[in-house]
Amino acid sequence: QLQIVESGGDLVQPGGSLTLSCAVSGWPVSAWSWAWFRQAPGKEREGVSCIGYLDDGVKYLDSVKGRFTISRDKAKNIVYLQMSNLKPEDTAIYFCATGPKAGCYDVPRPFEYESWGQGTQVTVSP
Repeated sequence: QLQIVESGGDLVQPGGSLTLSCAVSGWPVSAWSWAWFRQAPGKEREGVSCIGYLDDGVKYLDSVKGRFTISRDKAKNIVYLQMSNLKPEDTAIYFCATGPKAGCYDVPRPFEYESWGQGTQVTVSP
């Protein structure tokens, strides 16, 4: 059974860095595309980044380009989101997701992904 567990969220000052981890069991991270989403209080869930299963192609939300990097370690079966130069507007719960119908041709959209973790809180504040 596929299980997804995010970790690494924390309280960090503006300009700081964090690396989120998405530990996967029951399914190889190499098999499907994977994505990170986030949801801030009172806002809709938005796609942050994705990595394709065929060619490791990646996509990013415009506001995180140059600051966030998605990657996956196939040996450890973990998907990462490295975040740097964090801003208060990055504050949100971050979710990892996947699914057999998900591709990575554009910024990920929630309806394309069917398996989700429980999320990890990232707070960027002085």
